[in-house]
Amino acid sequence: MPASKDMPSTIKRSPKKAQETYAKTHDSAVEEYGEGERAHRTAFASLKHSFEKSGDHWEPKEKKGPSDAKAAGGRDTKARTAGGVDANASKQHLLEQARKLQISGRSRMTKSELVDAIEKANASSTRKARGK
Repeated sequence: MPASKDMPSTIKRSPKKAQETYAKTHDSAVEEYGEGERAHRTAFASLKHSFEKSGDHWEPKEKKGPSDAKAAGGRDTKARTAGGVDANASKQHLLEQARKLQISGRSRMTKSELVDAIEKANASSTRKARGK
């Protein structure tokens, strides 16, 4: 099934380049692995290399590369994913993301706490957008 028909809503609300990245990778992964979870995981991994989740959509990252320890370590790593948050970004960037998402107490948070708070705020924004 072409990815454009089964694209997650967060990607549908994202820039065209993000949609194209996801769709192209997904369709290629379906050819390689067949339809299913592995194709979707592969497409998200590709998307997270160039985009980061911001609220209920994806935005281009300042710098391409792995977004978290899971992406850097590959499929067999035991590291946790950051759910689309660019955990490898600078603390300043994370503070700006937290400000955009109106996360209170952000100035006193550590980098790890910012990543967790942004991930939680993104999930909340996505739930609200899907409920509309």
